[in-house]
Amino acid sequence: MQSGDSAPSSISKVRATQSESGESTTDSVVVEEPLEIRLRQAGVENQLGITMRTPGADLELAAGFLWGEGFLSSTEDLVEVRVCADRSLTPRQRANVVIATLTDSAPQPPRQMERRFTMTSACGVCGSSNISDLRARGITNVLATPHSLTTLAGFPDFLNGRQAIFSKTGGLHAAVLIDQTGKPVIAREDVGRHNAVDKVIGAMVMQHRLPLSGWSLVASGRIGYEIVQKAICAGVSAIIGVSAPTSLAIEVADEFGLTLLAFARDGKAKRFTSL
Repeated sequence: MQSGDSAPSSISKVRATQSESGESTTDSVVVEEPLEIRLRQAGVENQLGITMRTPGADLELAAGFLWGEGFLSSTEDLVEVRVCADRSLTPRQRANVVIATLTDSAPQPPRQMERRFTMTSACGVCGSSNISDLRARGITNVLATPHSLTTLAGFPDFLNGRQAIFSKTGGLHAAVLIDQTGKPVIAREDVGRHNAVDKVIGAMVMQHRLPLSGWSLVASGRIGYEIVQKAICAGVSAIIGVSAPTSLAIEVADEFGLTLLAFARDGKAKRFTSL
């Protein structure tokens, strides 16, 4: 692993020993490091939480998380997001802290959240855990996708060639955003599938390109409620997962008009809707 004085990278070199031969070689593994997200609003700075992530696109991750959890009602609510500049910390410590400055008028989530919590890369955290919370935030139905189911089923092919870290290490997730014309715009990787989604949506927040009406989101893993929530809040019209969906993900997708496909492999997929 990196020394305590070095900023974290996305890949780490380790020693691996074969069980059958005892032969040792070097290998590459994906890095998992804590990222502290702080909020600064009205001159007051507080810790929001800590998530385990793969270093890289950390500012986008923070922006995407804030959008999905209702801390922003407009992309203009995010004044700035930056890496901590405290010189009393080592480069590694500074790289693991990001500070998001919000306007004084930025909203508070409709339901009280615990302000200090730990978000894991395995399961994420969901501040808005039901449909009524999303409606209370003013989240409306997404626009219908302009693409056929056959076209959507082929979008996971855009993962190919866009998972540089995965190709070297394995064991991490990716998300890709595809625009209305079917063109892949941005891809991000992370040890957590929720983080990968936050990174691509956060990039659009920082570019003031929301809502993503007519756009599609490809996720490399299971499609759970939290990922569907993030897609809906960003205005995404369709989501395509390589793995299985959950019942609540399907229910919420139906409620907001999101087209949900899963088990997307080799140009084929299943569309899921409630009975």
